[in-house]
Amino acid sequence: MALSLSLTACDKSIEEPLRVGYTPAGADEKAGTWKTYILTSPTAVSVAAPKAVTSADYQAELVSLKQQSASLSREQQEAVVYWGAGAVYRWNEIARELAARYNLAPASTPDGKYPVPDAANPLADPKFPFANPPYTARALAYLSVAQYDALVSAWHYKYQYNRPAPSRTDAAIRAALPVSQLPAYPSEDAVVAAASVTILKAMFPGEVPYLEAKLQEHRNSRLWAGMNVESDLTAGLELGNAVAASVMGRARTDGMSASNNQTVTTAMIEGAKAMGLTEVWKSQELPVRPPMLPNYGAVQTWNFDRATAIKLRPQAPPAIGSAEYKKAMDELLAIAKNQTREQARIANYWADGAGSYTPPGHWHRIAANAAHDARYSEVRMARTLALVGTALMDAGICCWDTKFFYYYPRPQQMDARIKTSVGLPNFPSYTSGHSTFSSAAATVLGSIFPQQAEAFAAKALEASNSRIYGLIHYRFDCEAGLTCGRNIGSYAVARGKADGSGL
Repeated sequence: MALSLSLTACDKSIEEPLRVGYTPAGADEKAGTWKTYILTSPTAVSVAAPKAVTSADYQAELVSLKQQSASLSREQQEAVVYWGAGAVYRWNEIARELAARYNLAPASTPDGKYPVPDAANPLADPKFPFANPPYTARALAYLSVAQYDALVSAWHYKYQYNRPAPSRTDAAIRAALPVSQLPAYPSEDAVVAAASVTILKAMFPGEVPYLEAKLQEHRNSRLWAGMNVESDLTAGLELGNAVAASVMGRARTDGMSASNNQTVTTAMIEGAKAMGLTEVWKSQELPVRPPMLPNYGAVQTWNFDRATAIKLRPQAPPAIGSAEYKKAMDELLAIAKNQTREQARIANYWADGAGSYTPPGHWHRIAANAAHDARYSEVRMARTLALVGTALMDAGICCWDTKFFYYYPRPQQMDARIKTSVGLPNFPSYTSGHSTFSSAAATVLGSIFPQQAEAFAAKALEASNSRIYGLIHYRFDCEAGLTCGRNIGSYAVARGKADGSGL
């Protein structure tokens, strides 16, 4: 059965090619030995041996598969093509879409208060979560780590049991997607789907029915495509669920629950003033909005410990009124007076504000597309996104630690002539989050794809400059963020070089 791959997206504003299935450039046969993040070993979760391909049970599964893949509706064909682009690719795409949907700051009530979203009642107003940049970075990091650890384990069992794809056992099964030499049991698609849904249900609890429907569609697509029998899928789902449960164990104790603790800000402000700051950051909104996640800097990092995070903290920003401060303000005033069309374009392209999947999501998409273009196997794509995702979360933690350590005011607070057109974030200025996120991600991607390192670095610099062009940050915010991001990314690069993957 041949399926048409010429489906087009309804949204004509999407400027990316249609992503379709491919035979991976390499099978990564040794991936079952790669270093995991949470699992103590690839065998920490056991997977029972499958029935032999000559057994009556397996032969019955082949008969059932032939029936389910014989004649597909248009809707089923579309599902096969969609999921055929890659399990890791699609579930990360879904995660970014959810982040964009929930990236809306709570509105104030008539009495001037800002209600806090409630995880126990996620669909009430305001909806939980508020998927701001730190939240999105964390969600994507846990998603990618769960996918990666589950796939490393799956690869171990695939090559231990070495059960071939159904179409290699029975030539009468016509697979609708490319079939590689990768063993079919347990199903990598089922592993990724189960792990992803477990994480995303926790991160976006109001989307449980939607996620369960996607899980079912993904699972069925493997039957419709003739790619997996039922036992392949069952084993994969069980493995993915178990690994994700272990990953969520870390998430529940990483300090995120205290990240919005507003009581810590008094001591932070006193500390900044003690260091000589004459004007601390204040919310420019009316009514005054509490700062976003002031204690996020205390959340547990991935690629280094707390002591290292403190060492990575940039030196203090220039004193207000100093020559360096005045130089940065003069640059912003000049842009405010005569912003070029190119500066406005760059500011808007990288804005990644409300309703978007934020800077971490932007870089996650760049990473996923690079891995897809390289025709990576599922496990190598998951590795790429885990390295980038953990670096992005680490970048957010270190950046927020710096922001609330120095409590530096934003340009608009200091001079009313500086007005931004891309939104005014509700947290201190120094350092730039865009710069820190972007430089960390570009550093990791440049290591994985060295032939594209200069292009990634150029994107990071443009993202950083966009915050100056958007009149949100001083240049020294951005330069310090770029440097800190590179240092943060280097820790993920070091982990990647030691994980056994050969890159």
